Amino acid sequence: MGRIGVWLVGARGSVATTAIAGAAAVRAGAAPPTGCVSELPDFADAGLPAWSDLVFGGHDVVDTPLVKRVEQLVHGGVIPARLADLVWTDLTVAEGEIRSGASGDPARFAADITAFRRRNRIDRVVVVNVASTEPPVRPHPAHQHLSDVDRALDTLPPSSLYAYAAMRAGCAYVDFTPSTGAWLPALDELSHVMGVPYTGRDGKTGETLLRSVLAPMFARRALSVLSWSGTNLLGGGDGANLADPGPAASKNAAKQRVLEGELGHPVDGRVHIDHVPALGDWKTAWDHVLFEGFLGTRMTLQVTWQGCDSALAAPLVLDLARFMATAETPGQVPELAFFFKDPLGVGPHGLMAQYDVLRDWARR
Repeated sequence: MGRIGVWLVGARGSVATTAIAGAAAVRAGAAPPTGCVSELPDFADAGLPAWSDLVFGGHDVVDTPLVKRVEQLVHGGVIPARLADLVWTDLTVAEGEIRSGASGDPARFAADITAFRRRNRIDRVVVVNVASTEPPVRPHPAHQHLSDVDRALDTLPPSSLYAYAAMRAGCAYVDFTPSTGAWLPALDELSHVMGVPYTGRDGKTGETLLRSVLAPMFARRALSVLSWSGTNLLGGGDGANLADPGPAASKNAAKQRVLEGELGHPVDGRVHIDHVPALGDWKTAWDHVLFEGFLGTRMTLQVTWQGCDSALAAPLVLDLARFMATAETPGQVPELAFFFKDPLGVGPHGLMAQYDVLRDWARR
C-alpha cells in the first residue's frame, strides 16, 4: 500500500501522544497491539497498512512538545516508563511534523497537510480529529451547499474547517470527537467532489461502549428500559473541557442516541459530567438502569466503569487510520460505525452487529 500519513488534529493531546508513542512501541516490538481491533484474526487478510508504514504529523494550538507530553503521561501512569526512551526518536520525528493550528485558515491547514505528504513521500493521508469537543453548532444556510460554504468559511466551527481542509487536500477525514466536523451537507458534497471518504463521530471508548452492549441485551430480552442515567468523573483536559455546558451537550447527545437507536424509543435520564482534576487521564463512569420485567416488576442494573481514556482511545485512532487508508468510496463510510457513539449513516447500534458489518466490509 505504501506509506500512510496520519495527520492528527490535536497532535499534542493525550490521545494523540499515546497513539504516536504506542504505534512506535508496537512497531519496535516493545509492546503488543492490545486493544487494536485491526490486529484481530478477522482482519489478517484485509490488506491494512503495516505499522512501519505509518507516518505521523498534525496540528495543535499548544506548544508542549511530544517528549514532554510523554513524560507527563508516564507520571500519570498512562504510558509505561520503560517505553519512554524506546520511542524518543519516533516522538522527535513526529514533533518535527506538527504545525500550529491557531490560525483557523483552512487554506494553510490544507497546505500544511500537502507539504507533509510530499516531504515524506506519502501515498495517502488520513486526517483524524482528536481535538477538544466543541459546543453544538446551530444550523446555518451556508452549510447546506458547497458553493455557499466556500464563500462563508467563517461560519464553520474549527472541526469543520479541518474537515474542509482535509478534503481539499485530497485526504480521508475521521472525526473522533462529537464536534460537528464533516456532519454538514456542504462537506458531504465536497467529499464526493474531491473523491475522498470520511467517517465519524465520537469514538466509543468507555461508558458508551458498555451501553452499546447492554442496550441490545434489554431489547432482545424484551425488557422495558424506563430510565438510564449516569455520572462521569473526568480528569485532565477532557474533563476540563466537558465541564463547559456547551461541549458537554454535544457529548451527552451522542451518548443518548446510542440508547435510542438500539431500544427504539427515547429514554429518560441523562449523563452528568463532573471535572475532578486529581484524576488526571483517568475516569470513572457509573450507570443506573431502571427496567421493567414480567408483570410490571421493576428492577435495576448498576455498573461502574473505571479506565484511562487515552489508553482506550489511542488504539482505536490507530485502527481507524489503518482502515480508512483502505477506503475507496467517496462520502461516508458507515461500515466503521463500530468505532463511534454517534456514527454517520444508517445502521445497527448494537456493538456485535456493528462488528459483523465491519468484518464483512473489510473482507470485501
